[in-house]
Amino acid sequence: MSNLPTTPVQSRRRILQLLAGAPMLPLGTGGLLATTLSACGGGSDDAAATLSSAEFVGMAAPAASSPQALATTTVGSSLKLGFSDGSSQTYQLAYQPFFLTGQEVTSTSGGKVIAGGYVDIHNQPIIDRSVAGKERQFFSDCPDGTSLLTVPGAAANTVFAVVQFEYTTADQSGASTYGTLPSPIAVLTLNQNPNNGALSLVKYHNVDTSKAHGLWITCGASLSPWGTHLSSEEYEPDAFNQGLAGQTLATLTAYSKNVYGNETAARAYNYGHLPEVTVNADGTGSIKKHFCLGRISHELIHVLPDERTALMGDDATNGGFFMFVADKARDLSAGTLYVAKYTEKLTDTSTAKIQWIKLGHATSQEIEDLVNVRNIQPTDIMDSTTTDPGDASYARIVLNKKTAWVRLKAGQEKAAAFLETHRYAALVGGSMAFTKMEGTTANAKDKVAYSALANIQDSMVVGGSGYVEANNVAFPKITAGGVLAHDMAGSQKDSGGAAIDSAWVPTQSRLLLRGEDISADGLGNTANPNKVASPDNLKFSEKLRTLFIGEDSGNHLNNFLWAYNVDTKKLERLLSCPAGAESTGLHAVDEINGWTYIMSNFQHAGDEWNRFPALDATLKSQIDGIINATYNNKASSAVGYLTATPTQPRLGR
Repeated sequence: MSNLPTTPVQSRRRILQLLAGAPMLPLGTGGLLATTLSACGGGSDDAAATLSSAEFVGMAAPAASSPQALATTTVGSSLKLGFSDGSSQTYQLAYQPFFLTGQEVTSTSGGKVIAGGYVDIHNQPIIDRSVAGKERQFFSDCPDGTSLLTVPGAAANTVFAVVQFEYTTADQSGASTYGTLPSPIAVLTLNQNPNNGALSLVKYHNVDTSKAHGLWITCGASLSPWGTHLSSEEYEPDAFNQGLAGQTLATLTAYSKNVYGNETAARAYNYGHLPEVTVNADGTGSIKKHFCLGRISHELIHVLPDERTALMGDDATNGGFFMFVADKARDLSAGTLYVAKYTEKLTDTSTAKIQWIKLGHATSQEIEDLVNVRNIQPTDIMDSTTTDPGDASYARIVLNKKTAWVRLKAGQEKAAAFLETHRYAALVGGSMAFTKMEGTTANAKDKVAYSALANIQDSMVVGGSGYVEANNVAFPKITAGGVLAHDMAGSQKDSGGAAIDSAWVPTQSRLLLRGEDISADGLGNTANPNKVASPDNLKFSEKLRTLFIGEDSGNHLNNFLWAYNVDTKKLERLLSCPAGAESTGLHAVDEINGWTYIMSNFQHAGDEWNRFPALDATLKSQIDGIINATYNNKASSAVGYLTATPTQPRLGR
């Protein structure tokens, strides 16, 4: 989930080093099926040969005849690269994890730490005491957003990965802990083998998040064009506690107890923002939280090539499509926030124009001061009720499939725009219609952005729960979701007639890819396994001309990582996650020191078996046993990268 360098390919050596990171682990009984691309020396002919084509060759979905493949990450895909001298190279893809969460790893201080381990506001371990005699530090089974990057001044052959951990599913007793623990975020120092591009973990650093008030449900992430990790906080707590936003105040209370040691210190308005991590050359990192990009269900942000314009997914029902234009390049601490309004009907077959409504302009500091200096309360900003007040001064809105009536307090437009963003966006006429708009990425060459819709249902469907005709979004129900494409241009004006200071403004949207709902097959799939279902993570490679798509689906027994070539329109399956696991942490990197990587992780293997009632009970038991044996009784998940074995280890002829 990050921006890809757009520098032209210089040589075959510089491209042919592929790929790091998707959710895949040991296959069969013999070690890891993963070796790295090998690059040896080449002559001047090799240096002159440039990349001319790239084609992924997909794999079949795992079958019922192979419980091992269903229970672990499997890879049977390949990549064929063609060059200007007429030669080509094919790579068989595989996976290499850096660690499983819960394992001890070496910290930057030289001691040992638990990968994915939770700490409180004082950076002390948070202990799971749910089972007497088995006390241990909480650790996550849900690694998510990942960025691979370099830092000037770092030691030779050193690269870094920033990895965030969204939540942990349950404590040892089995009780849910969703949203009640502060999301950890870590910097991994990695050694990059200069001969073959292989990455290996050297040390691990927990980023201190105390100055950011702790982190809340960090989901997707991206790499900024200036080399920082842009995190996320989704399902923000509803300060009115009316069920119009992601989480209740009861969840916030439990979170506060774990983070601060008391139930009242955590403030709702401190969560639902955009954290940014800066990595230092020594492998440590620092974090700041931006309060001026809207308080929404941030799935991930994508900053466009002007280094000012950012597009944001909003992982909600009755969610919106948001845009932020920073005042200065490479600085997200101040800018203008917009929400999209469709002026034409957007359907599964139409292209619909967008008008952008300006919500407001702010600096991060002034909004944070409203929260932590003024201690602003929701009732200082607006009145909100879920019962019709019978008062014409209130406006009716629909969020999270629920109807509410809101009335803005005098002079509180800025506070509403940046702290009650969902309510305010609906109030001013934004098209708050989307169901789980997740990953966002962009194709700079064609000036097209992409948004993942995990499901097309409810508020997007005529007659569905939460549907509002004025939103101008009217799809047939597609539980398996799809991917939207947005054409971008400059010289645009907002709904008030003011110029939008960006050349990267989405002007119209259309459905690019769709899933296909089916009756349950023999594995319990309720979406066609040969098509995308519930897309979540999105990343685009400029050089490979490929849109990578990771799934978060209860419609596929195994979620997949896909590659979609935007020129040939070919969709190929690259890997299969363990049954019940979500494909996360996707980050495509066209080039770091001449090597190309695809990062990815997976979450919560073996989760939610109840979604697959058609799955044979004996097969389910076999899969469950393998998952428990491989992934620490479902408590652990993998962080890693996609690797490859070349059919010929030398790049030169």
